[in-house]
Amino acid sequence: MIKHKVVVALTGASGAVYAKVLLDKLNALAAQVEELGLLMSENAKEVWKCELGNRDYEALPFRQYDKMDFRAPFASGSAQYDVMFVCPCSMGTLGRIATGLSNDLTTRAADVMLKERRKLILITRDTPLSLIHINNMKLVTEAGGIICPASPSFYSLPKNFEELAATVVDRALDLAGFELKSFRWNGLNQPGI
Repeated sequence: MIKHKVVVALTGASGAVYAKVLLDKLNALAAQVEELGLLMSENAKEVWKCELGNRDYEALPFRQYDKMDFRAPFASGSAQYDVMFVCPCSMGTLGRIATGLSNDLTTRAADVMLKERRKLILITRDTPLSLIHINNMKLVTEAGGIICPASPSFYSLPKNFEELAATVVDRALDLAGFELKSFRWNGLNQPGI
């Protein structure tokens, strides 16, 4: 089984439930995680408190890094982190990544992932999109990143917000190379078809 060195960055975009589900699933997949570094912007903390009604991010079992801690291991390709999720990814963060503006640890870590040809998965959550956003997504994609919009699927008949968010998070984990049990289209557990 492959063990991943993972960075998870939470920005101030709406969609804290996606981040919560991602972190819960990564915790459950601990056997596949060698190291996990967590970054949360101040806006991400405010959005979490507003949307989820708690401060559970303070008790997460992952090492949290300050946004300007350029001594963090994943600020360099030599640390060999192989996966980075930005979840949810704001359009501002997307723009800074697309233009190579490494002005904090989140954008520096993303820059490292791109230059080292490793998995950078941006779970974007904004609508509608301007042409600037679309062009930034194009730039990141051309540089080797993966845009994974927070566009949930409904064919698994999710029963609550977390199950709905899991339809996106499971896809992102698949893209990163994690082994997980998840609803699969045309699988044996397909409801109502």
